[in-house]
Amino acid sequence: MSINGQDTENNTNGVYGKRNTIKKPMNIGRVKFLSLALFMIVTLGIGFLGGWIGSRSQISNNGQGIQKQIISQQGNIIRNISKQVGQSVVSVNDTQSASTAENGLGFGFGGMQPSAQQVAGTGVIITSSGYIVTNRHVVPDGTTNVSITLSDGTVLKDVSVVGRTGPNDTLDIAVLKVNNLKGHTLVPAKLGDSNLVQVGDEVVAIGNALGQFQNTVTSGIISGFGRSIQASDSSGSSSENLDGLFQTDAAINEGNSGGPLVDLNGEVIGINVATAASANSIGFSIPSNDINGIVKNIESSGKFERPYLGVVYAPIDSTTQSKYKLSIDHGAYILPYSVTGQAGIVDGSPASVAGLKEGDVITQVNGSPITTNNTLTSLVDFYSVGTRIQLTVLRDGKTINLPITVGAKPLK
Repeated sequence: MSINGQDTENNTNGVYGKRNTIKKPMNIGRVKFLSLALFMIVTLGIGFLGGWIGSRSQISNNGQGIQKQIISQQGNIIRNISKQVGQSVVSVNDTQSASTAENGLGFGFGGMQPSAQQVAGTGVIITSSGYIVTNRHVVPDGTTNVSITLSDGTVLKDVSVVGRTGPNDTLDIAVLKVNNLKGHTLVPAKLGDSNLVQVGDEVVAIGNALGQFQNTVTSGIISGFGRSIQASDSSGSSSENLDGLFQTDAAINEGNSGGPLVDLNGEVIGINVATAASANSIGFSIPSNDINGIVKNIESSGKFERPYLGVVYAPIDSTTQSKYKLSIDHGAYILPYSVTGQAGIVDGSPASVAGLKEGDVITQVNGSPITTNNTLTSLVDFYSVGTRIQLTVLRDGKTINLPITVGAKPLK
């Protein structure tokens, strides 16, 4: 900070009498007065300068103190999160054939072997009874000998795969069940509301980095949301399309797949799924609301069920609005058969029962607007199978409300 000042000098012209006897004393007295005044000004000036310098020094020291305090507080928060949530994070170990073992964009498990290999990922405990969420690609079809390692190093080997999303599903999620806890108490993590997350929010990632550094903790921010990527293994022989992801600069390494992305309240707002191998500090996470319906189903019935309406749609943005000549710039456009060569409404699906039609535009789910960041799929994923919800639909220029019951998506 700089300060500019201007000194002012007042020149006073005195009128003296004719008698020299009073002139000199008056001059001497005036000189004494001016000397005293000058002394006082200099003294006050030095005092002011010293005070200003002191205050700037104090401000600077206070600024540094506040900065150190903030850093210290942030460190305490991350430390507490690692303790609180870390106990809900497990390492997932299993055996996969060479054809199913994946490596590369978020799927790394180590070097390839000719037949079968041991691979490792991460999971999040969601119930004290032993249910764990992880990624589908951590335990794909053909996986055997699944075990988990708790944060204290305990290995539990009697673990089964309850279910996983289909290979072409844009939601890369699976659920495990520890069948024998051997007297151990599991601490479930708390799921947060991922719809409240904003770009710039601070987050913490916890996972089994590189498949060998258990419960590694990293921190960063939310760099973006609504991301769509194509994730593949290192050979490029298998890939999957993933939609509606958070982007974060918190370090997500191979082996972190299936681990939690946590906000500063200690709530899981994402499940880490991929990292860009060709870039620095670009990782991706599935928003927690996208798995909310699956988790609710697990908690209530122990069944792995994927929420489902049964429509083929295109998210509306400026491109699709222009392409299909739509009157609205947001929502989910149910594609006609003439466009895709397949029915826009799946026979026998909840959408068919509810009376949805090809060409309809769904604009809201239970009052929540559909946007490029909150797609129809992600909004429906929030609800468990069997939940009655209401869709706001634009049909032939008119807005209608359609009640619909969320169904279970076929997993094959």
